[in-house]
Amino acid sequence: MEQLNFMVGEWIGTSKVYEDGIVSRQGSAYQKISYDLDKSILVIELNTELLQLHTIIYYDEKDSKYYYYPFSKRGVSKYTAEYKNGQLIVWSNETNRFTFSRTSDGGFREYGEQLIDGKWTKYFEDTFKNSQ
Repeated sequence: MEQLNFMVGEWIGTSKVYEDGIVSRQGSAYQKISYDLDKSILVIELNTELLQLHTIIYYDEKDSKYYYYPFSKRGVSKYTAEYKNGQLIVWSNETNRFTFSRTSDGGFREYGEQLIDGKWTKYFEDTFKNSQ
């Protein structure tokens, strides 16, 4: 779980939704990310004008995988994730992924991509600066 320390903090920023490579909607975003249960899980509280999620990330030592559980008003899902090249990549299926990474200015970002005609295409991006 220590690999995910870059995500911990209170973050403010902007959420953007893309359609055909163009921003179609955007709004303010707030995200609080912290460890819980003696650092055995990472808790993400995301609030944007477009989406509210409460997510738990857990690393299973037995199968050496991260699991990503996003809770919304519609229910909960379970996705596998991997830590690779300083990023957490969450796979909701073979053609959809979310990537969490640190930015060069010390910020944080998450973006989602879909595999369309053999090319990964961004459909949302949340960019944040630490508010503390």
